[in-house]
Amino acid sequence: MDQVKSILKDYYNIDITDVLSQQGGWASLAYKVSNKNKSYFLKVYEKSRSSTPKLTALIDQYVPIMVWLKNSSDLQGKIPVPLITSSGEYKCEDEYGVYLLYDFIEGETIGDQDLTGNQVDQLSKILTELHSYGDDIPIRTDAIKEDFEVPFLQMLRQILQKGRNDFPSDVWELIHSYIPQLNKLIYTVEEYSQNLKNPILKMALCHTDLHNWNLMQSGNQLLLIDWEGLKLAPVEADLMFLVDKPYFDEFLSIYRKTHPNFSINRDAMTFYQGKRRLEDIWEFIEQLLFDEQNDEERLVTMNYLREELRFV
Repeated sequence: MDQVKSILKDYYNIDITDVLSQQGGWASLAYKVSNKNKSYFLKVYEKSRSSTPKLTALIDQYVPIMVWLKNSSDLQGKIPVPLITSSGEYKCEDEYGVYLLYDFIEGETIGDQDLTGNQVDQLSKILTELHSYGDDIPIRTDAIKEDFEVPFLQMLRQILQKGRNDFPSDVWELIHSYIPQLNKLIYTVEEYSQNLKNPILKMALCHTDLHNWNLMQSGNQLLLIDWEGLKLAPVEADLMFLVDKPYFDEFLSIYRKTHPNFSINRDAMTFYQGKRRLEDIWEFIEQLLFDEQNDEERLVTMNYLREELRFV
């Protein structure tokens, strides 16, 4: 792990003695890096992964918004914010990857566990606060504003139009029977994409990746992590993850204390649900076609893709 130690020394002027691999997400690697004084969390986006450019392109635009939220809202202590480098940057990179460094948070990811009543209450208040802010904050939001464009759909459609000979046999065997349903969903998402390009549509800051693997319990506090998807968007971009949960009514009762006139925009909900389904499917197909994966990684990706296709 000399490379990790060099990154911390060169860009953060931190001498590290211990590097411990952590469970990361599907899109990045993660390490607990420590010395005798302090522990940090290092997130590594490998440049060899096809997803990395999309996940890292807007770091310099979304992190300043997170810094503002940390300092100027009730989200302090509830969201992790990257530390700046010695030269004042939010990230650093080399030929291998793009790196973000955080203070280490002692806690556990919620993951496959159900939320407790207290966690539902805290999550509701986190989103209530987040959705209270829009383009009126004193930080530029134009780079993260929703435009309802879905550029990957063209690539996905082109891939689906290719025949058996353009796919690895196992991938073709898995997806070919779902192609009609996928094309229908692509058409639906594109149709809603055009219909939602309405200049008076209300938007707020949204996390856009609101699942239990992005929630952590640290002591008595629930934290919302992994903010690569921060966007100024209709709040359905977040609520689509909650609308089918058994606690959604409880969530809404808390949410409407601050946003009393809120009602779900069904067109936006349909758009985001369909877009997310296709986005996940495209990511997994992209990995299988273009990323270098060992047999174990490939099996995991195939299982993820199989699970997503079941709901098309």
